[in-house]
Amino acid sequence: MATKVVILGAAGRMGKALIRCILEEKVPGLELHGAVDLWDAPELGQDAGLASGTKEAGIKVINNLEEVGKDADVIVDFSSHFGTAGNAPRIAEWGTAWVIGTTGLNEEELAAIDAAAEKTAVVLSGNMSLGINLLCTLVEEGARALKGRGYDIEVLERHHNMKKDSPSGTALMLGQAAAEGYGWNLEEVQVDGRTGLPGERPAEEIGFHAIRGGDIIGDHTVMLAGLGELLELSHRATSRDVFAIGALQAAAWAAGKDAKLYSMKDVLGL
Repeated sequence: MATKVVILGAAGRMGKALIRCILEEKVPGLELHGAVDLWDAPELGQDAGLASGTKEAGIKVINNLEEVGKDADVIVDFSSHFGTAGNAPRIAEWGTAWVIGTTGLNEEELAAIDAAAEKTAVVLSGNMSLGINLLCTLVEEGARALKGRGYDIEVLERHHNMKKDSPSGTALMLGQAAAEGYGWNLEEVQVDGRTGLPGERPAEEIGFHAIRGGDIIGDHTVMLAGLGELLELSHRATSRDVFAIGALQAAAWAAGKDAKLYSMKDVLGL
C-alpha cells in the first residue's frame, strides 16, 4: 500500500520538485495525497502536477492543510519558518509523521517542533541530501582529528538570489558539525561575515560567509586552515532533485515510526 504524502509549501521551488519526483516515481511507494500552500499562491486551484511542470496529478493546490493532513501518512514541509511552527500543534494532534526541510527556524519555532515530536515522528534537517549529511560526518571527524592543532574553521555558502535566510540551514549544519568536533558551543563562536576592523581572528571562532546570486542551487565549503596548508571539504548541488529525493526517502522512512525527533542521519543510518 502506497504511503500517502502531503506537500506543504507546494508552490515553492522545493515543493514543485517534490511533487514532480513523487509523480515521476523517483522514490517508489509514495502517493501524492495533497498539495498545500498559502492563500495568495498563484498556483492555488491549479492541478499540482501541471503547476510543477510534470503530468497531471488529479490533485489541486489548496490552502487548507486540515483537509488533507489528518488522514495522510506523512507531511513533507518546505514552507516557511512561521508556517512550520504554526502548524506544529495540529500536526502533533493528528499524529501524522512530519518531514521538515524548512530553514531559518528560531529557538521558539524549534521548541514548537520539539513539542510536536513528543506526539509524532518528526524528521528535521537543514539539508536532505545524502552527500551533505555524509559531509557533516566528515567535517565533524576531521575537526575532531585536528582539534588543538591550530586549524581555523570557516564555512562558505553560495545560493540563488531568491534565498531568504542567511547563513543557510546547511551552512549551520556544517558549522555545528565542526563545533562538535572541536568541542565548542556554536552559538558562542559563530561570526557571520566580517567588516570594518574586527581585529585579529581569535582561535575560538567559526566564520560564516554567504554569497547570493543567479540561480545557484547550493554550494558549501568548510575550510580548515592551518599553517602551511588548507583543507577544504565541499559539496555542490547540481539539481534540486537531490534534496527532494532525500526528503521523500525520509518520508517513506518516517511513516509509522515512533514519536521522536529524528535527523537525516537516522534516516540514512550514518
